[in-house]
Amino acid sequence: MDLFDRCIAFTRADEVKAAGLYPYFRAIEDNEGPEVHIEGRKMIMAGSNNYLGLTAHPKVKGAALAAIEKYGTGCSGSRYLTGTLDLHIELEERLAEFLGYESVLLFSTGYQTALGVISTLVSKGDYVISDKENHACIVNGCMMAKGGFAGFVRYKHNDMADLEKVLSKLPEKAGKFLVSDGVFSVTGEIVNLPEMLKVTKKYGVRVMIDDAHAIGVIGEGGRGTPSHFGLTAETDMVMGTFSKTFASLGGYVAGPERVTNFLKHHSPAIIFSASPTPSSCAATLAALDILEQHPELVGKLIENSDYMRQGFDQLGFNIIQAKTAIVPVIVGEVETAFAVWKGLYDRGVFVNAFIPPGVPPHMSMMRVSFMASHEKKHLDAILETFEIVGKELGLI
Repeated sequence: MDLFDRCIAFTRADEVKAAGLYPYFRAIEDNEGPEVHIEGRKMIMAGSNNYLGLTAHPKVKGAALAAIEKYGTGCSGSRYLTGTLDLHIELEERLAEFLGYESVLLFSTGYQTALGVISTLVSKGDYVISDKENHACIVNGCMMAKGGFAGFVRYKHNDMADLEKVLSKLPEKAGKFLVSDGVFSVTGEIVNLPEMLKVTKKYGVRVMIDDAHAIGVIGEGGRGTPSHFGLTAETDMVMGTFSKTFASLGGYVAGPERVTNFLKHHSPAIIFSASPTPSSCAATLAALDILEQHPELVGKLIENSDYMRQGFDQLGFNIIQAKTAIVPVIVGEVETAFAVWKGLYDRGVFVNAFIPPGVPPHMSMMRVSFMASHEKKHLDAILETFEIVGKELGLI
């Protein structure tokens, strides 16, 4: 069989495009925060991970431009060799202090962070343990570890009784590393960290939490999941990304200095990948400044999200209840999801359509997410549009 045959045979996306229902890869022509232009039309953005609305903030843009003027557009090397700038070191030190950890190590993306940390720390004879609904970057990091002959086991979503059942079957003397989303990226649910740490401590398991969707959203001043529960000192490691709250691009892991030092000298994702660009680091530093100086933005974000949860609930939509910036509206079948998305899009509201295998069968959803910069006029317009489409399609 020709390797390309399966590519040629894949026509599902073409069929959805031909029906005018394709919701993916739509080009955004500018970024104004709650309002954007797509295909020449002004749209209310209700699907972005720009949680604090900082991607268009003058200070963030200005810092990025200034960094380009000083350093140029790239580093032209890995951190290991010629790609380390004083900006990288400054950002690592600032983040470590902000998060309450001994040390931070930067990666080029959040996705790469998971791959680079998991596959480097977990080796032959060790076990990596994962929630069944973890983000794909964690799953793929676990698969890389498995490819190096480590064990890979999973437990039921956010089910600490099942986690203990899984851990109780692992060899006592094996190294064990549990990785979980802090805020789950699809549902917006928060991990049961207190119970998780009780179980993992009992079985000698090290823990890393992926706070990609938690930083700037929960915790004291937006410091994430361990801070949310007052368990920073008990949580071994935290990883995250700059592509959401921090309005930039890149990733990081926070933890003990001896661990980040080991990763720095052993992780292929560090040694063989170009380092984060100067503008990315400078933008992240500026966003961190704003978060530290204006923690009220976190409160505004959750206030907006709670308002929308209440609004969807009152309209009669089936939503997943959480206390984060993500509000999933369950619509059921794939065809329904595409129809809902198109109805919203045609009326000027952009959301994300999530379908299997990204969600379980019959659980297709509109993953709606909010920003601190959304105003009440935006939120009410979103609710009004959902009501119109929901009634047209018999969802409410």
